[in-house]
Amino acid sequence: MVASKVNVPDLSSLGRQIREERNRRGLSLREVARRAKISPSMISQIENGHVMPSVSTLWSLTTILGMPIDELFNHPKSARNQAQVSAQSAPGAESPIQRASNRERLRLAAGVVWERLTVRPDDKVEFLKVTYAVGAESCPEDSLFRHGGKEYAYVISGKLGLQIGFSKYELKAGDSVSYGADQPHRLWTIGNEPAVAIWVIVNRNDDNHVEIRDGS
Repeated sequence: MVASKVNVPDLSSLGRQIREERNRRGLSLREVARRAKISPSMISQIENGHVMPSVSTLWSLTTILGMPIDELFNHPKSARNQAQVSAQSAPGAESPIQRASNRERLRLAAGVVWERLTVRPDDKVEFLKVTYAVGAESCPEDSLFRHGGKEYAYVISGKLGLQIGFSKYELKAGDSVSYGADQPHRLWTIGNEPAVAIWVIVNRNDDNHVEIRDGS
């Protein structure tokens, strides 16, 4: 069996895109750190490619900066814009099919992997395959985070823990869930096998409010 080739953005590319967007919006490190409730040094390390952010930290930064998660799966904006121009100049040249062999992947801290399931970015919808490794979590146990939009998920395999406010749930293969992402929430793996799910996030950047408690 031939392994699928999956494109994984490196840390320097991820950090560079966050830094460029922060500078474009005229926001200082300290201001973004204040809004995200993390230290300026942490943001600096992320922007310089020294640290991979956790799920909650990445949600926080991209929401504050108004960046679709799709932005982070792509090449630098200049290359992406050139590709979009080329596609527009040659109607029908770009296939609507996202092949498994060249799917874009983003590895986050704590053993979480996102894979983009669309060929091109979408400003309103993020369509992802999400894998939580054994022991992985979206944020520390004493923390919850929230953002704009609504989330929908379908678990393919393994078990996921989900906390929404004070309520905790266990999702297993075949289960699905939907909830407003503006409610404080947290996700983690249950058991000794990875949890894999299909995730859809709608209108995430319609609300720029983010909350992180006691950690990132």
